Amino acid sequence: MKRIAAIWCTCLLILAYPLQVIHAEEPSLVVSGNVIYNQNEDTKETASGPETQAPSALLMEASTGQVIYEKNADEQRSPASITKIMTLILIFDAIESGKIKMTDEVVTSAHAKSMGGSQVFLEEGEVQTVETLIKCIVVASGNDASVAMAEYIAGDEGTFVQMMNERAKGLGMNNTHFEDCCGLTDSLTHVTTARDIALMSRELINKYPQIHNYSTIWMENITHVTKQGTKEFGLSNTNKLLKMATNFTTTGLKTGSTSLAKYCFSATAEKDGVRLIATVMAAPDYKARFADAQTLLNYGYANCKLYEDKEMLPLPEMMVKNGVEETVPLKYGGTFSYLSLKGEDFNNIEKELVLEELLEAPVDPGQVAGTLKYSLNGKALGEVQVLTNGTVEEAGFKDYFGKLFDGWLIG
Repeated sequence: MKRIAAIWCTCLLILAYPLQVIHAEEPSLVVSGNVIYNQNEDTKETASGPETQAPSALLMEASTGQVIYEKNADEQRSPASITKIMTLILIFDAIESGKIKMTDEVVTSAHAKSMGGSQVFLEEGEVQTVETLIKCIVVASGNDASVAMAEYIAGDEGTFVQMMNERAKGLGMNNTHFEDCCGLTDSLTHVTTARDIALMSRELINKYPQIHNYSTIWMENITHVTKQGTKEFGLSNTNKLLKMATNFTTTGLKTGSTSLAKYCFSATAEKDGVRLIATVMAAPDYKARFADAQTLLNYGYANCKLYEDKEMLPLPEMMVKNGVEETVPLKYGGTFSYLSLKGEDFNNIEKELVLEELLEAPVDPGQVAGTLKYSLNGKALGEVQVLTNGTVEEAGFKDYFGKLFDGWLIG
């Protein structure tokens, strides 16, 4: 009886597990990666920046999504081929979900062939792989390739455009409405904004960084195989910033121009691990869009500084009440980044891990169990959630009896 009483006392002590708070005084500085949570209030105010020839522009840091500079960023304008960024997001969504593969063969329809504007001159009935068509879209801005992929994924372009608008809504692109998959239309209601372009550009490069394998191609040939025979066709990148002398590395992303839209550009770049997105709409001429993007990117790299924590605090296991298991492992819901425009000393960033006392069974994966909080000189910067990384079923009478019996045998 003494042994049984001792076992019950031990169980009660385990359930009375205290609140866990862990501090760290010396965080690690890493400039790279994806941010999940960032609640910096100061950076809601954008810094004054350089003048652009384009009437609408925006500069964003890619990992945090923080806007560094903006100019009429919510004015709706025609995006021309910038539209294809959303088309590419849906293509890579379909690849990630397993709906299509890079090696799939796509047959060009009469509708796809009929597209004007920038094209790679696909013939009706011509077969190209998904990967080849991605190159045609990214490098040469092929309208025919865009429509061919839209039809392959959704069955017809109209349905694909509905998917584009739904995806845009999910990204918070509140001032965007698409009416085709390539931006060729001159409709006054096919519109987006510099801010919304940055949002979808960020989604594409963060979720599918492999896009840069294609957006950095300068020139490449594809092969047309049709009834007329076989011939080579050269793709030449419309993003001339790739070959301009800069103090950063250009990584993409997409140009666009029509008589209505004028000259648009979503530029992505990297320097010392910091990734920036510069969006320009309605620039007056071909050269102005590239000059504006370069000016914005130079400004960003001269003024912003990025902190990312890649050495996050170690996590204990969380105690579980009334569970088959007594503990459950934990994990972080993501990494943390903080963008500074004020030159703060990141060595003063402090971290505090705050966890629940315990969780009650049943426990499912992904339950919130606490937060890792970040502060600088006493001011909160943001936090990352701590989540459960396993399942714990609720214990029944048989489980409790088994534990008692095992404890009695050990004792």
